[in-house]
Amino acid sequence: MERSTVVVVTWRGRDHIEQCLDALAAQDRPHSTLVVDNASDDGTAAIVADHPSEPRVLRLHRNRGYAGGLAAAMKSVRTPFVAWLNDDAAPAKTWLAELEDALDADPGAGAAGALLPTSAGVRLTADGHGADVTTPAASVFGFCGGAALLRTDALRSIGGVPADFFCYYEDTDTSWRLRLAGWRVLTVVTSTTDHVHGASSVPGSFRFHRWNERNRLLMLLRCAPMTVALREFVRFAVLTMVLPVRRRTGDLNFTVRLRLLVLAEVVARLPVTLAARWRIGRRATVRRSVVWRTWSGR
Repeated sequence: MERSTVVVVTWRGRDHIEQCLDALAAQDRPHSTLVVDNASDDGTAAIVADHPSEPRVLRLHRNRGYAGGLAAAMKSVRTPFVAWLNDDAAPAKTWLAELEDALDADPGAGAAGALLPTSAGVRLTADGHGADVTTPAASVFGFCGGAALLRTDALRSIGGVPADFFCYYEDTDTSWRLRLAGWRVLTVVTSTTDHVHGASSVPGSFRFHRWNERNRLLMLLRCAPMTVALREFVRFAVLTMVLPVRRRTGDLNFTVRLRLLVLAEVVARLPVTLAARWRIGRRATVRRSVVWRTWSGR
């Protein structure tokens, strides 16, 4: 009996999607595979269509990013669990079974993350960044969205996937909301996967920094205590203003243009973001300040 739907979001994944699907076909736990194709134009669709595992396919008319692809997939998920898996990940044979067993053993856990080469989960820094945990720990703030399993009902009850994030921080934002709703988050070190980090977007690129910084601020405005969110927004704005001077020392790799774009996008989204903050607050059973004090800086 299939208890999990594994959602694989791809965009121009011709060079690695086959290895991902091969690894899923070799799993020792029954499951359904749903490939969300973000309007790939490189032959990805043909590779997926010809794969012997015959995954279900949801082809989008435009690239909606990882977050948008996950959100689109949720409309057709009917299983108790839903897995997020990058198209450049190749999970070990017992990957899914280990994650399912971990959630079965802990009814209070809303999500379980796998162990990736670059991440054993996500920690919350003192300035509100989500950062990879590189050494497996007994307890982590959040899961890495590259390979994780969530309770479908828990995800829906906290508002689903933040589709407008496009890419990055959808996992940290979801972990925030799970913790606000009283759920725990696990890292299952026996559930492992290979992963080619940054196959679709180059770490350190303009787009990478744009999405990272914008989504960090949006996440804080949605989930964190307002004093923290405003502090970090103001700090980002002030650093943007002094950047032309500081760049001479070479201590920042951001351009003024990038940071102004981030600020403009955050301000433009304020009405929607604050409305989401209100809804998140209404669902919460744990105070934002408690989550922040417990996990920030760890």
